[in-house]
Amino acid sequence: MAVRRGPEPGPEAGLGLALPLLLLLAATPTRAGDARQEEAVRALARRLLGPRAAAVSLSVEPALAAGGPDIYRLWSPPDAAVAVAVTGSSGVAAAAGLYRYLRDFCGCHLSWSGAQLRLPDPLPRLRAEIRAAAPGRYRYYQNVCAQSYSFAWWDWARWEREIDWMALSGINLAPAFAGQEAVWQRVYRNLGLNQSEIDKYFTGPAFLAWNRMGNLRRWAGPLPPTWHLKQLYLQYRIVERMRSLGMTTVLPAFAGHVPEGILRVFPRVNATRLGHWSHFDCTYSCIYLLDPEDPMFQMIGTLFLKELIKEFGTDHVYSADTFNEMTPLSSDPAYLSRVSSAVFSSMTGADPKALWLMQGWLFQHQPDFWQPAQVRALLHGVPLGRMIVLDLFAESKPVYQWTESFYGQPFIWCMLHNFGGNHGLFGTVEAINHGPFAARRFPNSTMVGTGLVPEGIEQNDVVYELMNELGWRQEPLDLPSWVTRYAERRYGAPNAAAAGAWRLLLRSVYNCTGVCVNHNRSPLVRRPSLRMDTELWYNASDVYEAWRLLLSAGAELGSSPTFLYDLVDVTRQAAQQLVSDYYLSIRQAFQSHALPELLTAGGVLVYDLLPELDSLLSSHSLFLLGRWLESARAAATSDREAEQYELNARNQVTLWGPSGNILDYANKQLGGLVLDYYAVRWSLFVSALVESLNSGRPFHQDQFNQAVFQVERGFIYNKKRYPAVPAGDTMEISRKLFLKYYPSALRRSLAAPA
Repeated sequence: MAVRRGPEPGPEAGLGLALPLLLLLAATPTRAGDARQEEAVRALARRLLGPRAAAVSLSVEPALAAGGPDIYRLWSPPDAAVAVAVTGSSGVAAAAGLYRYLRDFCGCHLSWSGAQLRLPDPLPRLRAEIRAAAPGRYRYYQNVCAQSYSFAWWDWARWEREIDWMALSGINLAPAFAGQEAVWQRVYRNLGLNQSEIDKYFTGPAFLAWNRMGNLRRWAGPLPPTWHLKQLYLQYRIVERMRSLGMTTVLPAFAGHVPEGILRVFPRVNATRLGHWSHFDCTYSCIYLLDPEDPMFQMIGTLFLKELIKEFGTDHVYSADTFNEMTPLSSDPAYLSRVSSAVFSSMTGADPKALWLMQGWLFQHQPDFWQPAQVRALLHGVPLGRMIVLDLFAESKPVYQWTESFYGQPFIWCMLHNFGGNHGLFGTVEAINHGPFAARRFPNSTMVGTGLVPEGIEQNDVVYELMNELGWRQEPLDLPSWVTRYAERRYGAPNAAAAGAWRLLLRSVYNCTGVCVNHNRSPLVRRPSLRMDTELWYNASDVYEAWRLLLSAGAELGSSPTFLYDLVDVTRQAAQQLVSDYYLSIRQAFQSHALPELLTAGGVLVYDLLPELDSLLSSHSLFLLGRWLESARAAATSDREAEQYELNARNQVTLWGPSGNILDYANKQLGGLVLDYYAVRWSLFVSALVESLNSGRPFHQDQFNQAVFQVERGFIYNKKRYPAVPAGDTMEISRKLFLKYYPSALRRSLAAPA
């Protein structure tokens, strides 16, 4: 079947192996009716534009797509009361068309860090009709981990803004995972587990993503009853809003992991304890996995999904990850096929139309285990076309290339980009500008869309704006021209210096051409040692020059909120580079037994650079530790809950576990955290090196680790309240840092070997 959009063959025309999927989706109507979607997108426009929304006509006509991928069309009708009319094949398509008009014709911009919506008056009229068709059926969004790294404490107001952004970005497929623990608790109780057994299974809110994937249990829990009630309330509103806009919601399903209490209630059940995950021992890891042939597998999985569907309805797409970063019990292809068949059967037992959406992270994360025979077996345990695989890290380590397009199962080409929600300028713009188009041209490609799957959001807006635009394009963009227009839209005015800064950033920090997995490993945010990696994938001088150019644009653009955000971010990146320089000086001085030089470099780092960086971050609301901690406390309904949630929030961004199990993985550069956590560690490190030189005793990393752990743990429990309101003048603080550090920094970076 050739899916067509207009006169040209659709991009999925060659998906012979994925034919069952296309047939099923063609037979599945959009959940929300046309009128409901129209009203939802009009309400979105009113939230976005206020009274000016009256000058835009928005409508939904599913026939526009003729059963294929989404389409929108824009034109200016003769009626002077309406500047532009937008028609989409779905509410999402209409919203994407609206943003295309606002972006390309009104010079507007919308991102996590702020909106620039200064509309021309009157609104511009179009000279000719514009028609755009998505090259694939799906534009997917969300990583399972983002549920904890970014969404953990969100209320409905924050979710509403995110869903608006999703619709305007053209996202039409996304998970809706809130509230599932309430349903699981109901199921476990019905099966005979007591509350104590359930409490020993669920983690705290900031770690639920890994509980859901069978990695963790109990850590930072238990979940209070009020958590379940509030999350159910959120889920009702999330799925209603997403569906009203024409999005397909992905609900969680049973992957085979069970609480230990199941063995008490059903002593003959065939369940095996998995190994430990990451650096956790079996105190908080080693979860039980049911044997795929045990009757309880189908009973529990189907019972849960029926209960979930009864609660929230369904769009027939379900997510389950059985072996996320966990080695299966056997590499026998027959066993792996039985596991995936059991997971899928538990879905179809509740919903005969079920489609399984699975993260493909496991295949690239453990390539020694997941050889072609094992990958094929897991994928072929599900009928072809009834599974969609997220090629999760396709911009750096695509799996479709060595699995013959996932052996016939449909896949979505995804940009992972961010680990742990870290700050740090980073991107692989050339890879994402060409990767999706190459994947579509791959022999017998089963690609059905593109996706954004960062582990954490609210960083590097430019990369996500680019990826969202590519989700609607038929060919790559001219990146230097694109980023010049991006700067103008983002700040609301053309500025040569700002545009020059962005072109420098695009060619340097945003153009990693290899696998840059160390981009979140700056010495600034790692536990200090004498063996720290300071290597960069770009020329540090490009960031320093971009910093200079942005500061020079401050007189014209300083009133722009997005400009001030970017000034903080670029200054922060420059300071991060400076920390590496001072670290290298400290290490060289220590190894040369040069105490005066060690004291000088260490003193500048600990007593000037890091406090100045903390002041800069504290001057912007989006770089405040207090914002993260207060959002955690706001999710509570009692002082006891507030204390628990704050400990969750503090632990996640620092030790990540009781003893630094995944230390600094989810590091953030936030005002308060830099001064009271990172700077204190660096102070202790410099003092330990000085003591070593003074005493003549060697520096022992193990002894230092034990000492610094007490500092790290102390920060989690210090109960200090951090401001959630910014203080200080961003421009002045950035300029002060620039005047103090730029000249010597530029000299060092230019003198460094290429």
